[in-house]
Amino acid sequence: MAALAIAVYQFLPDLGWWRTGWQVGIGWAGVAALLVGAHRLPRPERLPWWLFAAGVFSNSTGIAVGDAAEAWFGLVDLPTPADPFFLGLYPACAAALAVLIRRRDRRPDGAALVDAATITTGFGLLAWVYVISPVGLGDPMDRLAHATQVAYPIGDLLLIAMTTRLLRSGGSRGAPFWWITGSLGAFLVGDSAWVVLDNMGGTGEALLAEPWFSSGLESVFLVAFTLFGVACLHGGAREVAAPADARPAGLGKGLLALLAGASLIAPAVLAAQTAGGQVTDGWSIAACSAVLFLLVVTRMALLLRHVERQARQVRELARCDELTGLPNRRAWNDELPRALERARRNNEPVAIAILDLDHFKRYNDTYGHPAGDQLLKAASAAWHAALRDIDVIARFGGEEFVVLLPAAGAGDGHRALTRALEATPLGQTFSAGLAVWDGAETSDELLARADTALYAAKAAGRNRVEVAGQSSRLAA
Repeated sequence: MAALAIAVYQFLPDLGWWRTGWQVGIGWAGVAALLVGAHRLPRPERLPWWLFAAGVFSNSTGIAVGDAAEAWFGLVDLPTPADPFFLGLYPACAAALAVLIRRRDRRPDGAALVDAATITTGFGLLAWVYVISPVGLGDPMDRLAHATQVAYPIGDLLLIAMTTRLLRSGGSRGAPFWWITGSLGAFLVGDSAWVVLDNMGGTGEALLAEPWFSSGLESVFLVAFTLFGVACLHGGAREVAAPADARPAGLGKGLLALLAGASLIAPAVLAAQTAGGQVTDGWSIAACSAVLFLLVVTRMALLLRHVERQARQVRELARCDELTGLPNRRAWNDELPRALERARRNNEPVAIAILDLDHFKRYNDTYGHPAGDQLLKAASAAWHAALRDIDVIARFGGEEFVVLLPAAGAGDGHRALTRALEATPLGQTFSAGLAVWDGAETSDELLARADTALYAAKAAGRNRVEVAGQSSRLAA
């Protein structure tokens, strides 16, 4: 229906209040759709849609107010009675976007803020050079008229900043999200077209005098009114404000291109003015370039910090067993030689043990692999709690674990492992081989003696701790 109404608008005669009523009617229909769609949502989730409705109502009502002010009172010079209504769109939509962003991203996102600031700064220079600055250069308008004209590009910059930040947020990116983005984009396209036409002088006035052209331009705003309502009536409207399960992607190709384009606006404006023979906004271009440079450096620093954090997480994951959270075999192979060197330097004993859950394959076959995984997690947690604070337990592979017992001889090591054996959950047991370092053997030789003791424990009936005999060096 909305598409049909917009299509019919292209053929309406410019007689009486037909065109004005049609535009306002489509705008108010969008407001009605927003209110109906919001009513279907839980009360705490209605606020952003109410704010969008307020913005659309204000802007579309401004069409009727402006036409009435011109027809009845001849008010066409800024500010007109319609301007407060037109301008009401910007703070209302910005507030709605702020609510959505806050709900989608529970944590601050510095990179997203920098991206939004970069894009807004680039377009801000265009607004200053071609819209805001010319107004004050010998223009006879009074201050209120000046402020009114400047308020429109400032409002557009506010929407650019908030829309960019919304695009950089986490959360759902279903159809309603893109309908909202499309509506905001349509408003920005329409406003930008008016600015371009105004700067074209007589050519712009001639284009606006063409019914087909003016109808097409006005339809851009009608599309914007409609898309908000479509988004709110969509079944997935509730997901728009849902918290993000994951952070948004980093620098994709589209975002990178947009950031690059925004960063090149300052040199492009400088080049255009230089080609015209007069640089009239040198200080503005210099200030914008400095701000963009600092924003790019900040973005690079944030990106580097993100890469470093990911690298640190990868290193930690590479040394951690995913199931039990204990150090894995790689971490153990790194730690054992260091522990032996410390023991040599401090002239103190050190022992290691290899633990193997008894009949684990039978447990897996009886209760299933998920239950087996739960047993491994519960057993490793119980053993860790039973051992001393200075002891280190790691998963060696499968149902096999290794324990490092610093400053422990055979007696201390046996007592620590006995406590762990008694703490084994779900009525299960383990067999363990304990070996005390002789002060000269390598890590592999020490592990081999502990492994031999483990097999002795299994052969002796399991559910026990066997202490390895003396190393071949001591025996000799």
